[in-house]
Amino acid sequence: MFEAILVPANTVANSKGDGPAIDVSSAAHRVFLAMLAITEIIEQESLDVSIYGSADGNAWDPKPINSFPQKFYCGETPMLLDLTAHPNVRFVRAHWEPARWGRGAETPRFEFGVTLKEIPDDVLREAAAEAKTFA
Repeated sequence: MFEAILVPANTVANSKGDGPAIDVSSAAHRVFLAMLAITEIIEQESLDVSIYGSADGNAWDPKPINSFPQKFYCGETPMLLDLTAHPNVRFVRAHWEPARWGRGAETPRFEFGVTLKEIPDDVLREAAAEAKTFA
């Protein structure tokens, strides 16, 4: 099963940035669970994290494939990253943008990480079957 680190745990972000290009072409399936884990913040700030795709690891699509909800607090947030509608995407990377407002220093500070895990075929089949029963 394919697993990758898009942003290493305990990465400190004071400004916007990008993680490394991760080749996902070896994954057996095109559906992944991305997990954003924020371990440290300061008050009155937000963090936006998106996942971008690329066919070659150099030229990146102008719009993200998916984005986590804007975050203001510590904690873990899962997100489904479905690449089935993006057959040309071989590489993914995380992009983040912290923001700060209010009193005190203007520089934001987040400590966070993002992981990616392939969702096994049996779990996908079970979820599809369950979704049909609710349709």
